Amino acid sequence: MTFKRILGALALLLTPALAFAHPGHGDNGLIAGLGHPIGGLDHLLAMLAVGLWAAQQQGAARWALPCTFVGTMLLGGLLGFEGLALPALEGGIAASVLALGLAVALAVRPPLSLAIGATALFALFHGVAHGLELPDMSSPWAYAAGFVAATAALHGAGFALVRVMPRAAAPLVRLAGAASAATGVWLLAG
Repeated sequence: MTFKRILGALALLLTPALAFAHPGHGDNGLIAGLGHPIGGLDHLLAMLAVGLWAAQQQGAARWALPCTFVGTMLLGGLLGFEGLALPALEGGIAASVLALGLAVALAVRPPLSLAIGATALFALFHGVAHGLELPDMSSPWAYAAGFVAATAALHGAGFALVRVMPRAAAPLVRLAGAASAATGVWLLAG
C-alpha cells in the first residue's frame, strides 16, 4: 500500500467527525465514543504517539504497547463510568502527551516492562476521562466500543505511518514527536 493511499484512507476515516460539529449526534453512544479520542487534541496526539512509538520499537513491544494502552484505557473507562475521578486527571493526560511525544522524538527503547508500565499509566488517565464523559442517555458499552475502536485506529495510523515511510523520513517522525511534546508542555502550562 502506498503512502498516498494510507493518508487517503486516514483522511476518509477522520472526515465523518467533521459532520458532527453540532450537538445531538452522540446520543447512541457509539458515535460519541468514536468522536471522543479524535475530537480532543490531547487524546488525538497521545493515541497517535503510541502508534508512532510502537513502530519505533522492536519485537514484542510493537504490539504490546498499543494492546496495553487499549486494554488499560478500557479498564479506566469502566472506572470512569462508575464515577471514579483520578487526582490531577487533566494533568496526567497532558503529561502523557508530553512523555509519549518525547518517547517518539528521542526514539527511546526502554525495557519492555518500563514501557508497558508507563503506557498503562497514561492509558488509565485517558480511559477514566473517557468514562467520566459518558454522554447522557448513551449506552456505556456502545460508547466504550466507540472509544476503543477509535483509539485502536489512531494507534494503527501512527504505526502504519512509521512503517510505510522510508528510513530517511525518520527525522520527520521524531519532529512530530517533538511537536507533540511541545503541545504537552503547553497543555500542562494552561
